[in-house]
Amino acid sequence: MTHSKPARWTARDIPDQHGRTAVITGANTGIGFETAKALALRGASVVLAVRDTDKGKRAADEITLAAPAAQVRVQRLDLGSLASVRAAAEELRGTCARIDMLINNAGLMYTPRSTTADGYELQFGTNHLGHFALTGLLLDLLPASPASRVVTVSSAGHRMGGPIDLNDLDWRRRPYDRTAAYGHSKLANLMFTYELQRRLPASGPLAVAAHPGGADTTGSRSAMSHSSPLTRAAFAAIRPLLLQSPEMGALPVLRAATDPDVHGGEYYGPRGFQQSKGHPKAVRSSPQSYDAALQLRLWSLSEELTSIKFPL
Repeated sequence: MTHSKPARWTARDIPDQHGRTAVITGANTGIGFETAKALALRGASVVLAVRDTDKGKRAADEITLAAPAAQVRVQRLDLGSLASVRAAAEELRGTCARIDMLINNAGLMYTPRSTTADGYELQFGTNHLGHFALTGLLLDLLPASPASRVVTVSSAGHRMGGPIDLNDLDWRRRPYDRTAAYGHSKLANLMFTYELQRRLPASGPLAVAAHPGGADTTGSRSAMSHSSPLTRAAFAAIRPLLLQSPEMGALPVLRAATDPDVHGGEYYGPRGFQQSKGHPKAVRSSPQSYDAALQLRLWSLSEELTSIKFPL
């Protein structure tokens, strides 16, 4: 469902967030940082769940400088280690009486072939399985209200790589394709969101997805460093045309997390050409992402791989 107003949703449209707590993964830079900063400026308590706590502390200091009254904490979290996910969730359960917004933002992009601490393909294991596990371990801290949100950040790149092969997620039967592996991890983020929404009670919370479009972030530039010189040169040439600032890229995430008119199972992205730039609106994802049978298979497989059962 698309919403016609406001046509140019901005951070000024974020409702007052005093009394609400947001946990944001990968919040020390890029989209995650801008999301945390905008929520803090509107009064939310924010937890920066990051792998590098020194970078997290610097980000927290920067947010506090912009919003002196903000409550900002740093939580160590390595999504590439299920043991770290469990430890972080346990600590968060001890420090957060409730979580109003769980924003699954962190992610890896176009990495060379590697594995997580648990032996899973690095991009799928980090981008999907880590967030699946974290959500399952924290879900009961979210109040049963439509204002409570699990927002998972996907990408326009979820359309890349062709059909996902749930029988070969570790790429043992095929030559490794890091672009396709990234696309499949972002497709998994969407299928997880849609299946989670089906399982949640009608009273809430809501599961919503978002993507930043083409955002000029440290992560996107780092991803290009793994590419060929020709690809890097082409990227540099089109960057001003297709990429927007991290502040703009964070708006779909912020709208998904805070707009009272959002519905569960929606997907937010920029309204511009090919969803690359612009103010956020509800958009459609790929046909494969809406395959309910595939969503169910992915959910069951994710439970098996993480040993996490959701309290639903």
